Amino acid sequence: MRAVNVCYCCPWRLLLLHFLCSSSMGSPSPSTDPEKKVGSQGLRFRLAGFPRKPYEGRVEIQRAGEWGTICDDDFTLQAAHVLCRELGFTEATGWTHSAKYGPGTGRIWLDNLSCKGTEGSVTECASRGWGNSDCTHDEDAGVICKDQRLPGFSDSNVIEVDHQLQVEEVRLRPAVEWGRRPLPVTEGLVEVRLPEGWSQVCDKGWSAHNSHVVCGMLGFPGEKRVNMAFYRMLAQKKQHSFGLHSVACVGTEAHLSLCSLEFYRANDTTRCAGGSPAVVSCMLGPLYATSTGQKKQQHSKPQGEASVRLKGGAHPGEGRVEVLKAGTWGTVCDRKWDLQAASVVCRELGFGTAREALSGARMGQGMGAIHLSEVRCSGQEPSLWKCPSKNITAEDCSHSQDAAVRCNLPYTGVETKIRLSGGRSRYEGRVEVQIGVPGHLRWGLICGDDWGTLEAMVACRQLGLGYANHGLQETWYWDSGNVTEVVMSGVRCTGSELSLNQCAHHNTHVTCKRTGTRFTAGVICSETASDLLLHSALVQETAYIEDRPLHMLYCAAEENCLASSARSANWPYGHRRLLRFSSQIHNLGRADFRPKAGRHSWVWHECHGHYHSMDIFTHYDILTPNGTKVAEGHKASFCLEDTECQEDVSKRYECANFGEQGITVGCWDLYRHDIDCQWIDITDVKPGNYILQVVINPNFEVAESDFTNNAMKCNCKYDGHRIWVHNCHIGDAFSEEANRRFERYPGQTSNQIV
Repeated sequence: MRAVNVCYCCPWRLLLLHFLCSSSMGSPSPSTDPEKKVGSQGLRFRLAGFPRKPYEGRVEIQRAGEWGTICDDDFTLQAAHVLCRELGFTEATGWTHSAKYGPGTGRIWLDNLSCKGTEGSVTECASRGWGNSDCTHDEDAGVICKDQRLPGFSDSNVIEVDHQLQVEEVRLRPAVEWGRRPLPVTEGLVEVRLPEGWSQVCDKGWSAHNSHVVCGMLGFPGEKRVNMAFYRMLAQKKQHSFGLHSVACVGTEAHLSLCSLEFYRANDTTRCAGGSPAVVSCMLGPLYATSTGQKKQQHSKPQGEASVRLKGGAHPGEGRVEVLKAGTWGTVCDRKWDLQAASVVCRELGFGTAREALSGARMGQGMGAIHLSEVRCSGQEPSLWKCPSKNITAEDCSHSQDAAVRCNLPYTGVETKIRLSGGRSRYEGRVEVQIGVPGHLRWGLICGDDWGTLEAMVACRQLGLGYANHGLQETWYWDSGNVTEVVMSGVRCTGSELSLNQCAHHNTHVTCKRTGTRFTAGVICSETASDLLLHSALVQETAYIEDRPLHMLYCAAEENCLASSARSANWPYGHRRLLRFSSQIHNLGRADFRPKAGRHSWVWHECHGHYHSMDIFTHYDILTPNGTKVAEGHKASFCLEDTECQEDVSKRYECANFGEQGITVGCWDLYRHDIDCQWIDITDVKPGNYILQVVINPNFEVAESDFTNNAMKCNCKYDGHRIWVHNCHIGDAFSEEANRRFERYPGQTSNQIV
């Protein structure tokens, strides 16, 4: 009996001893061998959804033979690390929420998943328990893993998706090939790219919903009717290669692959019997209808419908989403932000469906109100305001959670008409444009006269290279090509054009003051840019009048900070009347704001005791209601530094000790009301009602992602002794109607501001 007892007990003691030893001697780092992860036994993992790359997607777990998903509540990058290792990747680079890769089906296995990131298995993470969730599949979490496999990992535990055909690319092929057809192509046979090449789609059962989805993918807001009799007649005379049939879309899908569809098998001998190739005709959005010279589509808007706009994007159809409420623009919180809501925005603006629904202020932070949160759209709504949403409160959301979109755009081919040469990277170089007609095309240069930041913005946009860092008028250091002819001159852009051809320029006759390739236009482009914004409320709160004695203004006079009449004053007796206010300038973009000039050209100012890096950074003006300037600030130059920053941002720039100058993303530069030249000399201004205007970066010397928010305006009443400043706002913060009311403001009859 004793021997039997020993044999019975020893294995358990040995197992316990082995467990204790392995626990005390093991490394805290996660195991890289999936076969040894006991906690994951019985579980299988896969990445699913579309569109996606092989190392990203919706996370699905198979437990007890049933596949399910994970809710995004409390999901973090640490949880993504654990799941990516379960999937055989070394680590995670990001994660997604709100079913970015489409909603899953079946159970939601995990909710409120909380991991430290070092766990060897997802079963070691805290959660509400298997199958215990209050989420819907609209909250399915996804991961983006680093495209690097764990050493020796067996793919038996990784099921990415069934290896089925997917529709990754769609195009419209014009049925009639002769002649030069303008881009974009708006009507033609629907073709999908399959492994064996481009194939047509059988039109049996084809519906308007299918056409709506195809047009959205191709960058068009909607579809229109087609003359099918014409296309059926053509179909009888041609051979077709059908690869897809039985397409059934609801109409809200952002991609054709999200629709129900069937592929023909290789051994199918009869394809689309009695049918024809599917044909679609799409409507151009207003932006492209105007730029291509086609008749602008008239979209009737319901009475009282709020507007929507995109801000801060480098390209058309991308940017931070802002909506209009009660005459004021505000942002949208990214909670539950998804492709359906983003697609409603894109179509409302005249683009196609959304290519990406971006969260986390990926297109820069807004300022002011946040109007919407937890927007839930079906995809059929004509406006974002028609979607259910949550009333926002101050503690609900911050501007670090501003939602943004990237929309599908029509292919116009403008990027083939421009190129850069001679630069050190593809983001810089001398600008070359293609002119002429087919058969007689040639490349040429652009005259550098008057070429600046606005023109460079359009060139970088046309090239698809993001924002403009610099517009250069001399490019002798990039003289590496054999193109020497100057073919375009007098280019003047507003900054919003889609291509340089849409900018004003000399026609066939080229006029250039400085000849030679040395003085031709160049650009330096960047994926990111700064975005400066003035804190308008602070101007209103701090504005006051000071009568400052002349004997205290010698330094200011030296820097030309006083009105011209000060030169004839009886120095040092008398005084000047100054309107003083504080100016707080925020950088809400995605790149630091740096002065254009290098340190070698900065100017030392003895009065201030530091170097100034920009001659003209801000204009201060007093205007009459009709726009006539009656006084202006003469601040000679500026020193740029980080005065304060948001909690999680560190200061990088300071003026003292010849330090680096600039404004970091998430920081602001404060010019207090009591420093020299932070004023407007109003000694000669008569009593009346005026507009106070402050413009940042007025000459566009430094590139920004958005120049439309650089001006601030206030109403003000001056009675000869006191001044009342009110209604201060950023230039693009109001609706057009609210701006008209501001400009027509009759003025105050008393000092009672209402």
